Amino acid sequence: MRKIKVGVIGLGMGNYHLKRYAQCKGVEILALCDVSKSLLSEVSDKYDVPLTFTDYRKMLQVEELEAVSIATPNKFHAPMSIHALKAGKHVLCEKPMALNAKEAEKMLREAEKNKRKFMLHFNFRFSPQARFIKRYVESGKLGDLYYVKTGWLRQMGAPMKRSFTDKKISGGGPVIDLGVHRLDFALWLMGYPKVVSVVGETRDKIAGPLARKNKVYFDVEDIGVALIRLENEALIFMEASWATRTEWPEEMYTQLFGTKAGLEQRNVTGTYNFGVKLFEEKKGKIVVKKPAINYKDGNPQAHFVDCIRRDTEPMATGRQGLEVMKILDAIYKSSRIKKEVGIAHEELL
Repeated sequence: MRKIKVGVIGLGMGNYHLKRYAQCKGVEILALCDVSKSLLSEVSDKYDVPLTFTDYRKMLQVEELEAVSIATPNKFHAPMSIHALKAGKHVLCEKPMALNAKEAEKMLREAEKNKRKFMLHFNFRFSPQARFIKRYVESGKLGDLYYVKTGWLRQMGAPMKRSFTDKKISGGGPVIDLGVHRLDFALWLMGYPKVVSVVGETRDKIAGPLARKNKVYFDVEDIGVALIRLENEALIFMEASWATRTEWPEEMYTQLFGTKAGLEQRNVTGTYNFGVKLFEEKKGKIVVKKPAINYKDGNPQAHFVDCIRRDTEPMATGRQGLEVMKILDAIYKSSRIKKEVGIAHEELL
């Protein structure tokens, strides 16, 4: 098997990418890039990576390098991805795709122009529970999905780093940080129907005042909610917060309402330890079931590499990433102007 030579830019979230690449067959981690020389040295020694850079542009000049993961703060997703695509590299980009849909559209154009693979790191799709739910939806046992309710709430989990709390760097608060995952998950389960319009509201009631009290720059929301109308007349409700007065330190959930049955995924302890319940009708009564889930944990980095090797389309595409960015933009705009915001779907090429 020919080895695909990959690199990782950004060694914060990039450590997750490295761990997953190290589990892949037929992959060589050739290069790393980070602004911290000490972190570069530590991580390159751990994974035995031969090439290290503090300037991503120099790293992208390495001809043998075929693909890169971009795991930097949101502000850099677009310029780094575009530079990598122009250099002929395949790109696996962290979520969100960019700061806004305008940037995301430029990234997608560049990927299609250069005929490179571009994949969004929507890693929740690869969990055993997510794969079970997707198969269950596709089986038709839920009937027609007409409403999805999803959210990610934290009691007191605002990341007090400027890369998260400065809108110029992050693009926003928990809506773009956490809500992006929940929106993609809901849309993916529904087959990515087109979004017609969005009503959204954002607030800053707890995390912002606390940050400013501790002299941390903070100009984003600490909670956001949205009602999303789809072309097929279905609805999505989404909520995301870094700071809420709730029972659990952290809660992530998705509820699916179908014409034949219902489903709930809820996790209050960790990222992948989801619980799944089914609500099926038997003889006029609702029966609650907790299904056995036998799927293994998936590896998004292995999928990305396999798409390069087989020349196939990644599961989490740039066009899907762009659709999510349009929704995120609309949530923020709707909150700002206090009106419902329509979503346009012009063809790019």
